[in-house]
Amino acid sequence: MVRGTNRQPTTTLTHTPHPFARAAGLVAVVLLGAWLGLLAVGNVRTPVGPMDTAMTLRPSLTGGTKVNVSPLGSLELATHTAPLRLDVDVDQLNAERSRALVDHPERIAGLQDEITRDVALGTADLAWRSCAAVVSGSVALGLAVYRRPRRALAAGGLALTLLAACGGLAYATWNPKSVLEPKFSGLLSSAPGVVGNARSIVSEFDVYQRELARLVTNVTKLYDVTSTLPAYQPDPTTVRVLHVSDIHLNPAAWHIVQSLVEQYEIDVIVDTGDTMDHGSAAENAFLDPVPGLGAPYVWVRGNHDSAATQKSMEGRRNVHVLDHGRTVEVAGLRIAGTGDPQFTPDRSVVAAGDPAEERAGRELAAALRVREEAGEPVDIALAHNPVAARQTDGSVPLALAGHIHRRTNEILDKGTRLMTEGSTGGSGLRAVEGRTPDPVEASVLYLDRDTRTLQAWDAITLGGLGLSTAEVSRHLPENNSPGASPSPSPSEPAPPPTSLPPPSPPPSTPAPPSVSPFAPTRPSPSPSAPTPRSPSG
Repeated sequence: MVRGTNRQPTTTLTHTPHPFARAAGLVAVVLLGAWLGLLAVGNVRTPVGPMDTAMTLRPSLTGGTKVNVSPLGSLELATHTAPLRLDVDVDQLNAERSRALVDHPERIAGLQDEITRDVALGTADLAWRSCAAVVSGSVALGLAVYRRPRRALAAGGLALTLLAACGGLAYATWNPKSVLEPKFSGLLSSAPGVVGNARSIVSEFDVYQRELARLVTNVTKLYDVTSTLPAYQPDPTTVRVLHVSDIHLNPAAWHIVQSLVEQYEIDVIVDTGDTMDHGSAAENAFLDPVPGLGAPYVWVRGNHDSAATQKSMEGRRNVHVLDHGRTVEVAGLRIAGTGDPQFTPDRSVVAAGDPAEERAGRELAAALRVREEAGEPVDIALAHNPVAARQTDGSVPLALAGHIHRRTNEILDKGTRLMTEGSTGGSGLRAVEGRTPDPVEASVLYLDRDTRTLQAWDAITLGGLGLSTAEVSRHLPENNSPGASPSPSPSEPAPPPTSLPPPSPPPSTPAPPSVSPFAPTRPSPSPSAPTPRSPSG
């Protein structure tokens, strides 16, 4: 007897993804793979005129073009509307190609055509490389996710299609006039004279490529000018004095001072004190760079500089420490000064306040009168606190001070000009106490070598902690000797300063007529800065 067996049929249940979910997953793989591909290999390094640049495509919601000019900042151009942005990073000026332009100035005439070709070649190379990058990235990610060659190839094809669509959208929305309305940031935004020049130059061209070429050329000149602080042609009839003050242990100040000494060919550096913060012996090592700054250093003690600070200064080469009316002759100038009578970091001593400063100022004024009676009048008087410096009114043509961490300039009642410098150290660590950092300030004074009177001064202002701006303004004195009528109150608003001067025209264009370095474009009254927060000492 044969028994039969009843077998129940088995059914296999398979889950089929919804078509929309499959499509969304494929799109996600394509976008992520394309983005990773662009990050990995989607950039080209190409020369553009005298600059070395890196061009990159980046995903973006707004599109456009961003030109990064480190360390000057960047400019953004609304060149197109597409989900891709073109980043152009200007790495550096190429020394060899820049030198070739200097050695062969006739090549400047064809520089804009050369830049146009460079940009076109770089863009074409970037386009091909980007296509390869997005396809490779999408295919690789598709293989990793689906493990099926056909699905991976489909992801690569879709990525190529999307890139082509983005390129078509960018072409359709291309705005050739966008270069006329760039958005500047960083140091580029602080040079409106040069930026305006760039706008006027590019507006003369109808074709975008030539506009871009001219703008890039102008940025090259701007980079060359502002990579170091601007220098003025030396004049053998002037003595150049660099006035610094209130460095407050900021080591960056020494680099700034040395750069100014080199660029302006400074004859003597005058420091009106508060070089330290607490005046401790441990801080004395901070003074080590002073002998190597490239010019004689004349110093008076501030209320944050201790007796130990002064002793350390006195033992250093090329440093002249002034106190109790001591006079030194350096660079053809007679300079007298006195240290601050107070040392405020010592909390065990009650601060004597303004009366002590006035007594120190009167002592300095008496020493100035003795020198004048001996037939050796002093040209510049130094004190840390302006309260002390005011006591020298009528005894000296020019008095310099610091302490208040802001720049002021005024003619006192008896004709002495009192110039108070801001903080060349950006107030040191105090810069982080407020909402905005204090600027770094210094001034270059031009004095006649024969009469030793003030002819002009350049007020230099750099962005404070975390900022990268620079501004230089030139001022001419209306009067600079005792007996002249007082100037307006220092609280009056100053005229707007002139930003960094535009670069000189290329050698192939006629140079403007030579003028004296002190020839003004208009009379400039004594400047005064807006009142910032009060410094703590």
